Amino acid sequence: MSDGALHYRSAGVDLDASDAAKARIGRLVESTRTGGAVGGFGGFGGMFKVPSGMRSPVLVSSADGVGTKVKLAIDAGRHSTIGHDLVNHCANDILVQGASPLFFLDYIAFGKLDPLVAEAVVGGVAAGCIENECSLIGGETAEMPGLYTEPDYDLAGFIVGCVEEDRILGSGRVKRDDVLIALESSGLHTNGYSLARKIVAERMKLGANDAFPGLDSSVGDVLLAIHRSYLRTLKPVLGRVHAMAHITGGGIPGNLNRVLPSGHDAIVDAGSWEVPTVFAELARAGRVPREEMFRIFNMGVGMIVVAPRDTADDIIQSARVAGVVGWRMGELRPGSGNVVIR
Repeated sequence: MSDGALHYRSAGVDLDASDAAKARIGRLVESTRTGGAVGGFGGFGGMFKVPSGMRSPVLVSSADGVGTKVKLAIDAGRHSTIGHDLVNHCANDILVQGASPLFFLDYIAFGKLDPLVAEAVVGGVAAGCIENECSLIGGETAEMPGLYTEPDYDLAGFIVGCVEEDRILGSGRVKRDDVLIALESSGLHTNGYSLARKIVAERMKLGANDAFPGLDSSVGDVLLAIHRSYLRTLKPVLGRVHAMAHITGGGIPGNLNRVLPSGHDAIVDAGSWEVPTVFAELARAGRVPREEMFRIFNMGVGMIVVAPRDTADDIIQSARVAGVVGWRMGELRPGSGNVVIR
């Protein structure tokens, strides 16, 4: 007979699954180690050496998630790239200030922990850390029944990088005759998925394995394309850059304005590039107004670089070497800090 004793499993938390997940994740964490990492997997806190050889180092940090793109990954049963999205998003956020990543921490919360899913998600995080040359030094994998419903989970990340104080990029460096250089995105990146999922499901009536209209790829392939990192593209030319805008939530107008000095407008020539098919089809099927599209999605532009006119060709060439298309998309003019899309 039962003595009426309760165990953690009866409350929905499986410690055996947690132990299995940790065993699977350990080797992935170790694969990201760089020279600054101190200690091994499993400590209470991650440790990293302060970079040496810098005159006046400034730490730059960012925390973010991947929005409802994670729901698409869950519905499609494809968990191996969503962690890569997370790292690249965070790396881009600190790159705009000129910082190179040092280390990363992740947080995954499940309704019911699945060790295989956890391994796949962290595998993506590890791949992102390797691409961006940073160490995954810690994190948390939580099981929270009652807050999340199986098979749902959520994902967030925290990154720390470093830059010399006199090389911090931003609006203070921007000059009147600077130009705008666009770097192509690899798709939606990690923003606008609440609307994209609604359009695909309710207007297009498509599932993850159906063909995406106008493209030779499935809905899952198109919408789960990995958020591009621009670190390797821009690191060789950071000394020639004045400012950058990572085009995330808010689109071009809601992010480019963050790096404009007072007294300047950014004039964006929307005719300088062809909006990718995925955005055109979402706009068509959802009957989304053009202005709304530019406020929600990146529209094919993942990063905008603000730089002197005579460095534009070098920056575009650096992008080409990295396999990324870049182009002149506009310029600065006297104004009141607005982004004007023409």
